[in-house]
Amino acid sequence: MIDESRPIFLQIAERIENDIVEATLAEEAQVPSTNEFAAFYRINPATAAKGVNRLVEDGILYKRRGIGMFVAAGARDRLRARRREEFARQYVQPLVQEARKLGIGIKQLTDMIESTYTATQDTTEGSVAQ
Repeated sequence: MIDESRPIFLQIAERIENDIVEATLAEEAQVPSTNEFAAFYRINPATAAKGVNRLVEDGILYKRRGIGMFVAAGARDRLRARRREEFARQYVQPLVQEARKLGIGIKQLTDMIESTYTATQDTTEGSVAQ
């Protein structure tokens, strides 16, 4: 599950973020310890701590002295807002630019997105039901 081409501490932070966004980790829930991450991924605990501390610096996690790390109140909303901004910058803006180059109007682009969204939603729901 570790991608050798990217820093491991970033992958640890992203995994925790994903769990928060997907509501697998609720606000005020305790996060696995750095030692648990280290044992699971077979990495140095300092590397795991670097990923966790990154989220503490961002206000996503907070430390309860002697107990461990916990998800901060409002963390999910902040992460979702940040990811929406990243999504627009990384995907929507280039999509719109390419559509303009190709002469695709807003209505046609919207129709394309809606049909693709619906088709992938149907596929996803079908695979979940199986």
